[in-house]
Amino acid sequence: MDKKVRNPIPIFTTRATAIVSVALVLLIVGLGVMTGLGARRAASSVRDSMGFVVILSDEVTAGEINAITEPIKKRGALREVRFSTADDVLTRWQKMLGDEDIVRMAGVNPFHPELEVFLTPPYASSDSIDRLANMVSVMPMVEDVEVNTRMMAKITHTLGTVRAILLVVAGALLLVSFVLIFNTVRLSVYANRFLINTMQLVGATPGFVRRPFLTANLVNGLIAGFIASALIFGGYFYLVSIDASFAALADTTTLIILCCGLVATGMVICFIAAFFAANRYLRQSYDNLFRQ
Repeated sequence: MDKKVRNPIPIFTTRATAIVSVALVLLIVGLGVMTGLGARRAASSVRDSMGFVVILSDEVTAGEINAITEPIKKRGALREVRFSTADDVLTRWQKMLGDEDIVRMAGVNPFHPELEVFLTPPYASSDSIDRLANMVSVMPMVEDVEVNTRMMAKITHTLGTVRAILLVVAGALLLVSFVLIFNTVRLSVYANRFLINTMQLVGATPGFVRRPFLTANLVNGLIAGFIASALIFGGYFYLVSIDASFAALADTTTLIILCCGLVATGMVICFIAAFFAANRYLRQSYDNLFRQ
C-alpha cells in the first residue's frame, strides 16, 4: 500500500497569494494617501502666497504703514507683511526685464513703495481678500491696491474640487480594499474548511478553531503591510533621487506614520476578515461544505 505524499504547495500558494493581494491593495491605499498629502501641501503652499499688494505714496512713514496693517492684524487675517521701497521695486523690475535701464528712459523712478500683505489660511479666499483690499484702499497714503480676484477665485475653486475628488477616491479605495482583502482571506479560510469541520468533530471549541486562522492572518497582514511600506519607501526615495522636488510630497516622519498605518490597517482588516470567514464555516454542516 502506497503512502500518501502530502503536498504543501497549495497551502503555501494560497497564503502567498493572500499576502501579495493584501500588499497590493495596501500599496494602492498608500499611494492614494501620498497623493492626498501632496495635494494638501500644494494647497497650503498656494494659500500661503495669497494676499494683495498695496501701492503706497512716496512720502509714506512707518507709522502710516502700521496704521494700514493694524486693522488686518486685529481681524487675525495678517500672516506676513513685506515692505519694499521704490528702489527695491525698481531693482526687482529690472531683474525681471533684464538690463534695461527704466530710470534712464523715464527720467525718474516710476515706481512707488509697495506693501505685500499675506493672509492667514481662513482669509485666503477671493471674498475675504476683496473685503480687506477695499478696506485698505480708502486709507490715506494708499495709491492703489492690486489683487487678482479672478485668479484667487479660480485657485479656491480648483482646490475645493481636488479636495472633493480625493475624498471620493479615498472612500472608494477603502471600500474596495476591504472587499478585496475580505474575499482574499475568505478564500484562504475556504481552502481549510474541511480542517475546520474535522476539528469540530473532535470537540474543538469555536474559539480554538478560530485562533490559528486569526493568528495566521494577523501575520499575513503584518507581512503585507511591510511589503507595501517597503515599496512606498523605496519608490519615494527613488523619485527624490531623480528629482528633489518630489520631496515636497511628504517628509520622513509622515512616511513612517503612513507606513505604520498601513501595517496596522492590513493586520486589522485581515483579522476582521478571518474572523467572519471562519465563523461562516463554523456554522456549515459537512454536506454544505461541498456546495461552497
